[in-house]
Amino acid sequence: MPTAVRRAAAVLLAALIAFAAPAAGQTRSITLIRDAETEALLRAVNAPLFAAAGLDRGLVRTFIIADRSINAFVTTGNRLAVHTGLITSIESVNELAGVLAHEVGHISGGHLARLPEELRYAMIRSVAAMLVGAAAAAATGQGGAAAAIGMGGQSIAMRELFAFTRTQENAADQAAVTFLARAGWSPAGLLRLMERLQAQEALLTEKQDPYLRTHPLTRDRIEFLRERLAESRHAQTPMPPELEEAFRMVRAKLVGFLEPASVPRLYPPSDQSAPARYARAILAFRQGRTDEAVAGLDGLIAERPASPWLHELKGQVLFESGRVRESIEPYRRAARLAPGEGLIRAAFGRALLESGDAALLPSAIEELETATRLDPRSGFTWRTLGIAYARAGDQGRSALAFAEEAALSGDLRTQREMAARAERALPPGPARLRAQDLLRAAEVMREERRR
Repeated sequence: MPTAVRRAAAVLLAALIAFAAPAAGQTRSITLIRDAETEALLRAVNAPLFAAAGLDRGLVRTFIIADRSINAFVTTGNRLAVHTGLITSIESVNELAGVLAHEVGHISGGHLARLPEELRYAMIRSVAAMLVGAAAAAATGQGGAAAAIGMGGQSIAMRELFAFTRTQENAADQAAVTFLARAGWSPAGLLRLMERLQAQEALLTEKQDPYLRTHPLTRDRIEFLRERLAESRHAQTPMPPELEEAFRMVRAKLVGFLEPASVPRLYPPSDQSAPARYARAILAFRQGRTDEAVAGLDGLIAERPASPWLHELKGQVLFESGRVRESIEPYRRAARLAPGEGLIRAAFGRALLESGDAALLPSAIEELETATRLDPRSGFTWRTLGIAYARAGDQGRSALAFAEEAALSGDLRTQREMAARAERALPPGPARLRAQDLLRAAEVMREERRR
């Protein structure tokens, strides 16, 4: 292939990859975070939307990415990714619901499944045009012909691809309005966010929020939302107050942990609301002022004794400040208030394990086993459980837990070694069968990688 053709093909491929994989297009690595409170908020907002779309909530996995940019997107396998910057930058849970409804529209419409085919067609059309240009250059002796025809083909391919994606975005908007209406929620939040983002469209690409690059805005899209808002019987319906309050607390928490420099500006001492005190307590914790952080959380707990998240955070503050035994009771309260939260049960189990009290080891194992059943995809929990089993002298189950952790991280060598060790040590039964399954899976994947 002539140099000009190769260069143009590389340009198109880079553009298509950047468009098709919004997160992978970033130069910095992706950091996924786990937080029970934030995940609970997203589940609470998503549940009515999934129901409105007729989706099984178990088929959609939601991930939280620690990134200050405003973005949310759907990727393969019905994975819904939400940037922390989306939550910290928006003004209400209604805006969050609007964005999530739009992404649910993509899932419900099967849009992602069609994108690879469109990308392939775009590449074929572009390369075909460049090959025609190369042939013309060879026939006429005019070297510029290949570049001119090739770049023209690339431009056409990109226009057709963007036309396809604009159609998808319009369809997702329409679905979002429908799902919001079925949930009894207003589309006003999605419109407000779109209108604020519209001002960024004139910025250079690198200065835009990723949401604009992955969800190209048009005047027609915003006009569509305005029209539907005017027609909606839920236009002025407020969101459920418990969702609004949960959103405000989660936003304060994320700002406190991930954007601490913004806390004095967003939550000054004059603001005595619960979210403001929450953010300031987290800031105190991050700055090593443990007693101040605990005092702030105790004040919030006195007002909201049934909040598992406040008890959980108090336990975290004490645990990470080296006051492990003091952390046990707050974690215990959190676990009793939210028994279905695997992350909280895991944190409680770790506190029991690290307390130094051998009498608490059986309780630690019980909590950690429960946590793995509730949240089997947490590598942290499997590792902690493996340590607990080892301290109890159960080497077979310890090896099996470490094999589970390795499987989640893609460490085939450790998975194979630990599963083989577990198979040798465990008696016949479900645990040994699981070890055999993990061993076979590791061997199959190792062979596939060798091919």
